[in-house]
Amino acid sequence: MSVDNQMPWWRGAVIYQIYPRSFADANGDGVGDLPGATAKMEHIANLGVDAVWLSPFFRSPMADFGYDVSDYRDVDPLFGTLADFDALLARAHALGLKVIIDQVLSHTSIKHPWFDESRASRDNPKADWYVWADPQPDGSPPCNWLSVFGGSAWAWESRRRQYYLHNFLVEQPDLNFHNPEVTAQLLDDVAFWLDRGVDGFRLDTVNFYFHDPKFRNNPPNDHPDVAHASNPYAMQRHVYDKTRPENIGFLKQLRALTDQYQDRTLMGEVGEVGADTALAVMAEYTSGGDKLHMAYTFDLLSGDGSAGYIKTTVQALEDRIADGWPCWAMGNHDVMRFPTRWGGNNPSDDWVKAMLTVLFCLRGSICLYQGEELGLPEADVPYEFLQDPFGINFWPEFKGRDGARTPMPWQSDAPYAGFSNTEPWLPIDPRHRQRAVDRQISDAESIYSFTRRLLQWRSAQPALQTGDILFLEAPVGVIAFTRGSDHQRLLVAVNLSTDPQTLNIPATTTLIDHGLKASSASSGGLHLSANGAYVGKLADSAAV
Repeated sequence: MSVDNQMPWWRGAVIYQIYPRSFADANGDGVGDLPGATAKMEHIANLGVDAVWLSPFFRSPMADFGYDVSDYRDVDPLFGTLADFDALLARAHALGLKVIIDQVLSHTSIKHPWFDESRASRDNPKADWYVWADPQPDGSPPCNWLSVFGGSAWAWESRRRQYYLHNFLVEQPDLNFHNPEVTAQLLDDVAFWLDRGVDGFRLDTVNFYFHDPKFRNNPPNDHPDVAHASNPYAMQRHVYDKTRPENIGFLKQLRALTDQYQDRTLMGEVGEVGADTALAVMAEYTSGGDKLHMAYTFDLLSGDGSAGYIKTTVQALEDRIADGWPCWAMGNHDVMRFPTRWGGNNPSDDWVKAMLTVLFCLRGSICLYQGEELGLPEADVPYEFLQDPFGINFWPEFKGRDGARTPMPWQSDAPYAGFSNTEPWLPIDPRHRQRAVDRQISDAESIYSFTRRLLQWRSAQPALQTGDILFLEAPVGVIAFTRGSDHQRLLVAVNLSTDPQTLNIPATTTLIDHGLKASSASSGGLHLSANGAYVGKLADSAAV
């Protein structure tokens, strides 16, 4: 809903993430599907967002719930058919929503036909399509690279008498991006979906594509926090197994392909990196107008969520990004839901609203994960119900990602909270029933109603779409900044603490209608209630 018709739609857009397995089940098998998502598309449109991002729905054995693709050009029967996808795309477009889909290019499923052929011998046509390496003289793996999901990133294949690389599960072998046949095939598969009418892609693990062909050992990570890590992956600086310089060339190829189509976008997920920070990689990958349009990192998907942390993180990116473009998110399907991660066991609705206000007012595009408009806390999933192999491997120090992936609660009193008419793949947390859509949609003070009002208000503010950002000095617990464009300059101040706060503001600031918790301004300064927020319009001459 850009207010500037000359600006690309994705710049400043709000993108709603659907995790299809857990959004809505139309066929009664306990797993969400594409027809279910289509039936609920109006809920998303009514929020006032600009686009939806669909997590993977491709054919897959589901070892990692769709992030292990066995056919890049088909829909897994669990989710529906290609015709169901076309119907979803048409419905979203009819409601004015763009559609972004996941592309998991760094690796495939172990069940992909390409891997079946590649593993069969060292001299078949696809022998070099994956990352293969000989063992060391003692039979051990070629180097010390580790899997994100624990243990060595190398698995033995007896038919070739070699190891293959898997940065994630052993069922997710890594493709060899040094082979031009591989990159040409992947670009062709991306074009398949562009031709079908999708508006863009979220690129999974975008900095994992290339590896060091010399298989050099990663150095140890000397950060002091490593001593407390439950996952040995954190004990290395990942300078050779990902974020390699060759990645830039492929991103340019991907951008050149996308630019052949009108109004399409590329959004990359930048994972933890080695010598450089993820924010530096995010800036590099989005600069110059010839790579990604935007990217996000895990920096706001982790950390302590304090006003100081958010300010430091965003400013660190602003210092680097130049002409690049950020995308910010506080939650997704891979991390604990932010109300619990940052707010503890019982965060107040006012605090959740304050955090959403910060997110929606940052410079960049925004991702909103399903259920965040309801303020859902992390679900409590008992060990015996866990599905996520990540959590099963690291229990109890890390409980995995299932707590953020439980079914969307649509009706508080319906069986299975209206998600399905049969027992779902993950249990419904009883606390989520109290926050179901049907309860919140009729409550003017609910987090849902607040989110809807704020997003619709945001879409009419030029400064929040494309304006710059400048942070201000503020009391501990308060985050304050200005957003400015050619058409408008705003002052944003949000109190994330439970104590009232006061800060100095320009006398020429005028409160504008935003539906936030009541705050007031006077000659004595800006007075913010606990978890209160203020957005005011600055006169052109105002100094801050």
